[in-house]
Amino acid sequence: MKYTLSLLFFASSIFSYGQNAIDIIRKTDEKLRGKSNSSEMKMTIVRPEWKREITMKGWALGTEYSIILITAPARDKGQAFLKRENEMWNWQPTIDRVIKLPPSMMLQSWMGSDFTNDDLVKESSVVNDYTHVLEKDSVINGMEVYKITLTPKSEAAVVWGKVVTYIDKVEFNQHLVKYYDEDDFLVNTMVMSDLRVMGGKLLPAKMEMIPADEPENRTIIEYIDMQFDIDINEKFFSLQNTKRVR
Repeated sequence: MKYTLSLLFFASSIFSYGQNAIDIIRKTDEKLRGKSNSSEMKMTIVRPEWKREITMKGWALGTEYSIILITAPARDKGQAFLKRENEMWNWQPTIDRVIKLPPSMMLQSWMGSDFTNDDLVKESSVVNDYTHVLEKDSVINGMEVYKITLTPKSEAAVVWGKVVTYIDKVEFNQHLVKYYDEDDFLVNTMVMSDLRVMGGKLLPAKMEMIPADEPENRTIIEYIDMQFDIDINEKFFSLQNTKRVR
């Protein structure tokens, strides 16, 4: 899972403390993914009149392969999402059917949340699909952070017109990400918090996505556990196994 929860990251010739933008983005992305990983998560969708919780498990191998399995609530339990390279499928056990999701659906809401399909399975690569510019450094919650602007390459099939991310200079964790459309209007803001040691790494355990046009809405993903560099290979990420994982 594109963490969605990808979820979300970022070459320029501008150097800061001996590092350029692509180095910083690559280090952040590799820290979050590892060579492979597994995770347990809870997603809470918050609306003014109601709240909904979904629990899930995830497995990923590099940037090309991932599975997300819904474990609760009962009506969604067993539903799974598979990503293999640039293709994505949704297994729906209630109708015994696998649905292939076209690229046009990557910007659509994932499970009714404020995250998109692309956020969760990370179809786009923050390292390869964008150019990266290191902007003036900033401060978030007393922490010095790199501010990096990502602009999609002309040939890249990405959903965002621009992404601005803020990464701390010590642990290389993202703390704030802003997503813009092609007209440079802010669409979503993601805030990361609750630093914890998971799988031997200090990482934000909480991601909160807030839509700009409906700021009273939000979706929170909380990582319960993460393990890195697990023993897993490409064969695990098959349509057949997507129906069986638990």
